[in-house]
Amino acid sequence: MRVAIVGAGIAGLSTAWSLTKLGHDVTLMEQASIPNPLAASGDRHRMICRAYGDADNYAQAIAEAFDSWDMLWDDLGVSHYANCGVLGISQFAGDSAEQFRLGLDRLGIEYERLDPREAAKRYPFLDASTFRYAYFDPEGGALFSERIAHDVKAWLRMRSVDIRMHAQAVAIDPHTASVQLADGSTVHADRLVVTAGAWTLRLFPALAENLTIYRNAVAYMTPPADLENAWSNAPAIVDIGGTSEGYVLPPIDGIDLKFGAGVLKRPVPDAETDRAAMRGEGDRLRQLFAPPFSRIDEYTVTEVKTCVYTCTADQRLFSKRIGKTLVVSACSGHGYKFGAAVGQRVAQALETGDDTELVQWLRAETV
Repeated sequence: MRVAIVGAGIAGLSTAWSLTKLGHDVTLMEQASIPNPLAASGDRHRMICRAYGDADNYAQAIAEAFDSWDMLWDDLGVSHYANCGVLGISQFAGDSAEQFRLGLDRLGIEYERLDPREAAKRYPFLDASTFRYAYFDPEGGALFSERIAHDVKAWLRMRSVDIRMHAQAVAIDPHTASVQLADGSTVHADRLVVTAGAWTLRLFPALAENLTIYRNAVAYMTPPADLENAWSNAPAIVDIGGTSEGYVLPPIDGIDLKFGAGVLKRPVPDAETDRAAMRGEGDRLRQLFAPPFSRIDEYTVTEVKTCVYTCTADQRLFSKRIGKTLVVSACSGHGYKFGAAVGQRVAQALETGDDTELVQWLRAETV
């Protein structure tokens, strides 16, 4: 089967990987380079963890996600995953960090609970007076997204996959599985997969009833010199508690400390809006992390990166078949951790024609 894929973020790359392994003829089109620094699945590293709040089926599906990443590492001959563990910090009863912990309890996932003094002794960047408790799950950590994209691209090229970078799709006929590119050429296939992230609505405006485009930003930091060693041995932090939805990826394997916060996301009309970092944006993000971090003013913002992604109203992953075309949005803020598994599931759906099973899995209605 000839399959064309529009968009080479993690969903497109992993779908190409899975289809190639199954023996299909794949054409992969990306409007920029691979990795695309503006893609929803771009940036240097992303978190993977088992903490999922009240979305228990997503938490259960993490086992499949880990297995799928292991299959990819086997094919690439290298792992782009650091199992540094994951920490949650609860500042007040019922906050999002506590909801993550309660989810672990419901699924019987073991973790280590730390009182504030224990946590601050182990992680000296914490202010013990500002939170109720912390908890540590030894399974989870960082996926190195730029390295993954680079190596999957190389793997596909070695298997003669037709990779077309700087090939912008400007129009799609979903019923004939054809793609018109900005250079005037047209790509025809038996089946088409669109994994275009925040650019999906340019190609399928009607999906605005299902998908909203959001902008957010992350900031890379240099901590105070005397805390650099503590941070270099720190876990990922799934939630700092409170109301910010703050998370952290530690400095690891040559990549700097990164702060992000879900509370700062906002809807934007398209994928190109406000892509440059705004003045003071990194400093405003940094201030959200005190509490529970001490001495936050001594952290230096070294870089701010923006990201734009699609999200459904209920924050579930999305797919819809239109004619011979399957539109997939696996970047609803939490899709990267499932990236390799999404590709395998999409490839399976193309072979079987079973859209229902794919939709149910993406929405975590079945595991």
